Amino acid sequence: MSRPLLIVLAGPTAIGKTAAAIRLAQHFDAEIVSADSRQFYKELSIGTAKQTPEERAQAVHHFVDFLSIEDEYSAGDFERDVIEFLDQYFKEKSVAILTGGSGLYIKAITKGFDELPSDLLIRASLIKKFEEKGIEPLQEELKALDPEHYAAMDIHNPQRLMRALEVCKASGQKYSDLRLTAGKERAFDVLYVGLTAEREVIYDRINQRVDLMMEAGLEAEAKAVFPQRDRNALNTVGYKELFQYFDGELDKETAVEKIKQHTRNFAKRQMTWFRKNTDIQWFDFRASEEMISWIEDAITKRQEA
Repeated sequence: MSRPLLIVLAGPTAIGKTAAAIRLAQHFDAEIVSADSRQFYKELSIGTAKQTPEERAQAVHHFVDFLSIEDEYSAGDFERDVIEFLDQYFKEKSVAILTGGSGLYIKAITKGFDELPSDLLIRASLIKKFEEKGIEPLQEELKALDPEHYAAMDIHNPQRLMRALEVCKASGQKYSDLRLTAGKERAFDVLYVGLTAEREVIYDRINQRVDLMMEAGLEAEAKAVFPQRDRNALNTVGYKELFQYFDGELDKETAVEKIKQHTRNFAKRQMTWFRKNTDIQWFDFRASEEMISWIEDAITKRQEA
């Protein structure tokens, strides 16, 4: 009997992954696992473009709304929890959909991670540096030590910056070089597909989405979590800029424009990450039926092999 199949649907933010994942789930009698590391949190919905109740009614979604922003949760935690879930899931079904724009979290499931070195003294010094000087010196230091990882990661997340720097300093090697390449053995096969578009189209979709988020109440959602702004989950585009507006550092119009700019920057880093994965078969964001046909052919060849 063929091994179960995990279909990974990747792509930049605002490209249309939610609708495409639902279409795949319906066609292949599958359920969806979210690899969007901000849709995990119950308090964050508008700013994370979380699935609407209507969309969730069309397909079963897992790993959405299962954490509070008070919870600390890493890619390693996600790897453990999703692998445990899939072990049970594949006893009943043969196909699952993993989708999201968080390349690190997708890699956690498809390949896993090596055990990376830790050093509590280095970590303490990095935390002190961040508290005294802010995030920019950390960004510049990682850019110098590991430009490859710097280009691919969320450079506005201080916890991830400090972890990458800790590994570089503790090992004397690049974080990107130490990351697992061959991958852990999984009990399922993986098939990668991705949605893409011309850069101008992606940027236009991002700008429109941000406007819709503001109309839907993103400002009120950000204000509700503003007292907890120090939580790692809130080091996120869309919230950070509004926090600056609430602090009087930016006017509202400038904050919204910065959300758009930072989201466009994030989309560029997402595509840099995903383009390195030569296993991804790319499709125009409007070509969901073409993508389904390609997947069906790939499944048929897999069964014949």
